Amino acid sequence: MTRRLITIAIALIMTLALSLSLADTVRVAVVQPLTHTSLNQIRDTILAELEGSDVDFQIVTRNAEGDSAALSTILENVRMDGVDILVPIATNTAQSSKVVFEDGNVPVVFAAVSDPVAAGLTGDDCFYITGVSNSIPAAEIVRLISDFQPEYKKIGFLYTSSETNSVSTINMAKAYCDENGVAYEEVSIANLSELQTAVETLISKGVDALYTGNDNSIASAMSTYIDAAYEQGIPVYCGADSMVADGGFATIGVDYVQLGKQVAEIVVRLAKGEQPEDIPYQTLSDYARFVNLQAADRIGMEIGEDILASYRVLMEKDGTSHFGE
Repeated sequence: MTRRLITIAIALIMTLALSLSLADTVRVAVVQPLTHTSLNQIRDTILAELEGSDVDFQIVTRNAEGDSAALSTILENVRMDGVDILVPIATNTAQSSKVVFEDGNVPVVFAAVSDPVAAGLTGDDCFYITGVSNSIPAAEIVRLISDFQPEYKKIGFLYTSSETNSVSTINMAKAYCDENGVAYEEVSIANLSELQTAVETLISKGVDALYTGNDNSIASAMSTYIDAAYEQGIPVYCGADSMVADGGFATIGVDYVQLGKQVAEIVVRLAKGEQPEDIPYQTLSDYARFVNLQAADRIGMEIGEDILASYRVLMEKDGTSHFGE
C-alpha cells in the first residue's frame, strides 16, 4: 500500500471514529426563565448529575433573565441548533417549550412544574413531554404553620397572578382551608412593584402568618417580602428551601437538589433509549423541612426543641448558612 493510500485510509478511519463519537454524544439544552436561587440550584444539580453519569452528554444552558420574548427566542434557537433532549425549568418555560417543539421530535423533560395538568403538559398531544413536578400537598402547608404557631387564627396567601404554578399551589391550599374551617386572606400581584403593598394589605387584614409557594417572581425578591413582613413580626412561610435561605422563616416544601436529581435520572433514561410517553411525570420523592433561626430571632419567636427536632436549621441565628450542605 502506497503512503498516499495509507494516509487516505487513516483519514477515513478517523472520520468514521469521529462520526461514531458524535453519534454517541447526547445533546441536552437546559433553559431557565430567570435567575434566582431555586432555579439555579435545579440547573446546577442537573448539570452535576448528567456530567457524572455514564452517558456522553453535551450540555448547553440558557437563561432568559426574566424576558419572555427572549425566552421564546432562546427556545427557537435551541431547536434550530439541534438538540436531542430539552430540559425547561419552571412552568412558563415548559409551556413555551411545548409550543416551540410541538412536532414532538425532541423529548421535553420539565423541571419544577407545580400542576402539569393545569399547565397543559399532559394528555395525548404531550406524548413527548415528561418531567418532575414540585407540587406541595396543601395539608402539609397548613401543618407547617401549625407546628410553629399552634394558636394562629388566619393565614395570608400571597402569590403572582400570572404564574400558573403559584396559583395552583395557593388554590389547593385555599380548598384545604375551606374544607377544614381555616381562615385566610389572599392577595395576588401582577408584578414585583406591588409586593410590599400586598404584604401590608394582608397584615392589615389581621393575618398571623404569610405563605407563598413556589413562586418564581416573589422568590427573586425575598428581601422586599421579608422586610415588610418582619417589621410587623409576621413570619413568612415558603414553598422551597432556597426561599428560606434567602430570608424566609420555614418551609415544608421543595428540595430542589432532590428535584434536579430526579430530572437528571429521566434524562439519562431517555438518552439510553426509553421514550417519554413511557415515563409518567413524577412528583418529589421527599420534601424538605427547614427553619431559619435568624428569621425567628428577627420576629422574636421562640421555637421549642421538640419542633426543632423535626426541622433542619438552614440559617443559624448568627447568619451562618447551611444551604446546599
